[in-house]
Amino acid sequence: MSYTKVSEKEILNWLKENLSPERFSHTLGTAKKAEELANKYSLDSQKAYIAGLLHDCAKCFSNEKLLEIIKKNLNIEECEMMNYKTLHAPVSAYIAQTQFGVEDNEILSAIRWHTLGKIEMTDFEKIIFLADKIEPNTREKEYTEKISGLLNEDNGLNKALLKCYKETIKSLVKRNLKICPLTIDIYNRLQELVN
Repeated sequence: MSYTKVSEKEILNWLKENLSPERFSHTLGTAKKAEELANKYSLDSQKAYIAGLLHDCAKCFSNEKLLEIIKKNLNIEECEMMNYKTLHAPVSAYIAQTQFGVEDNEILSAIRWHTLGKIEMTDFEKIIFLADKIEPNTREKEYTEKISGLLNEDNGLNKALLKCYKETIKSLVKRNLKICPLTIDIYNRLQELVN
């Protein structure tokens, strides 16, 4: 089944033109890792690959362009506006839908929430979130191995997610950045699911 209205080649050409070389490499790594994780958890690997390919399609847009698209076309949570680094996620879902014809709600939701996450993520959303954090092309090996190792344990998806949130919160505190209340809520929920 095809999840886009355009070919993979057209998507790759568009991404090459609209992403930095490092971001393009990250995107390819995320798509491959998403495909691997989908196979591991008996999910649709083609669907995961497409979500991985498109998850950061708006990442290299200027903040002005992201804000303009959000203002004109999207209704997003106020806390998502706290950090400019998360603005690309809802816009990437919008571009996936309008530019590439993605209609699958699970793909769009996984792209939409791959930065902040949300309470009660599906397994599909979890693997896209994790693939973004642990792809081998641009992420630090020490970090990716810590997370990947947890995936082999019982309840591994939730344990790996919880580790990601712990690291994210530590990083935000260290850099004196605001923390979206949703991040804390998800962290607390994952603690319940793991313990």
